Amino acid sequence: MTPSPTPASPDPTTGAAPATGGAAASRRAVPRGQTYHFKPHNVGRWIVWGFYALALLVAPLLWTSSLAQTMLTQMGIAIIACLSYNLLLGQGGMLSFGHAVYSGLGAYLAIHTLNMVGGGQLALPVSLIPIVGGIAGLCFAALFGYVSTKKSGTPFAMITLGLGELIWSMSLMLPEFFGGEGGVSSNRVVGKAVMGITFGPQIQVYYLIAVYCFVCTALLFAFTRTPLGRMLNAVRDNPERVEFIGYDTQWVRFLAFLIAGFFAGVSGGLSAINFEIVTAEVVGAARSGAYLLFTFLGGATFFFGPIIGAVLMVVALVLLSELTKAWLLYLGLVFLFMVMYAPGGIASLIMMNLRLAAFGKLGRLWPSYLGLAGAALTMLVGGSAMVEMLYHLQLNEALGPQMHYLGLAFNARSVESWFGAGLVLVTGLGLFELLRRQFKAEWDKAQEEIEKEIKRRESL
Repeated sequence: MTPSPTPASPDPTTGAAPATGGAAASRRAVPRGQTYHFKPHNVGRWIVWGFYALALLVAPLLWTSSLAQTMLTQMGIAIIACLSYNLLLGQGGMLSFGHAVYSGLGAYLAIHTLNMVGGGQLALPVSLIPIVGGIAGLCFAALFGYVSTKKSGTPFAMITLGLGELIWSMSLMLPEFFGGEGGVSSNRVVGKAVMGITFGPQIQVYYLIAVYCFVCTALLFAFTRTPLGRMLNAVRDNPERVEFIGYDTQWVRFLAFLIAGFFAGVSGGLSAINFEIVTAEVVGAARSGAYLLFTFLGGATFFFGPIIGAVLMVVALVLLSELTKAWLLYLGLVFLFMVMYAPGGIASLIMMNLRLAAFGKLGRLWPSYLGLAGAALTMLVGGSAMVEMLYHLQLNEALGPQMHYLGLAFNARSVESWFGAGLVLVTGLGLFELLRRQFKAEWDKAQEEIEKEIKRRESL
């Protein structure tokens, strides 16, 4: 039996088979079923990640006030938490009402570890404390996730809600661990300084959180490109077909739950270092609801959507809550309108307009956008004036009817004030509806032209 000739190896520098002369030799150059090709670098992705790293690096240099640095620090923590939650909601289709359990318990374990380091019972750098929180979140996710992921859909959501309420009630029943109503406090300036870093100044804490934020974002993005990440998307979209081809959907959900719990615990550990105190609020339903609300507002169907939502969450909780006592009402209205008119969140609006820009159709819509923004602003001024007058009369009655809003002084009990605010609101609503109809016609026309252009390109 004559041995078959050994296939020629490809050139290591070009990936091409060497020339051997003759058609038969060229066919033998590459083994059957094996191809060699170069995959071009995704330059756009490198630019996006470079810009993300640059933004984290220079942000505290542009906004140098203590308030700005505090907000930037909280944004970094919130980004990790919202991205970890989106691993369940956006990637896996698992609506969880108890995600704060894992970030909160991670924060508790992290601050207890920090106290042990401060007491000399444990030799661990402060920079690694968030990893302790991540491990704690992973362990609790393994414990609770095994029960939660046995179900999907509404039963899963109800189980997570029940577990969240259970942990929150335990936080008041076990003061030895949770610290009671006062919580557990600590001091992050412990141990020897490394290269002058003590984590006393807020800027040092920010850069620690920025490093964790970038690394966790990259790892979570990489997970979405793994076979497990793709299978998680398949379980979200069609679990019956996934089971039909032999995969265990409960196991896929459970693994995703573990990963989400780990990164949630990391965010909790960073929060413990930043605030140096952990209270029962971190495991409450309000915190879990905030993760859900702002992840949805940012855009759960896109990877960068939770990043937008995390920034909005900090702005709402820190700035908006200081500007008005009715901030929860405004937040609820924003959520309502987003669910009705943009269920994909802010990220979907950005991507749709990028699609228009790619086909050169965005320029024609700018006048409509400006008109809608002006009408919405008019409507907002009138509606918010009425809300602020109502809140003033209910909560600040001892101060009298006189109040200030947007630099204007007026009487909250005056009929003229209510009539004027109502007139501005109705005018804004009318203009917005007229401009919305015009915008919809222009939008539909642009989408039809884009579809025709796509078909024309495909035919070529």
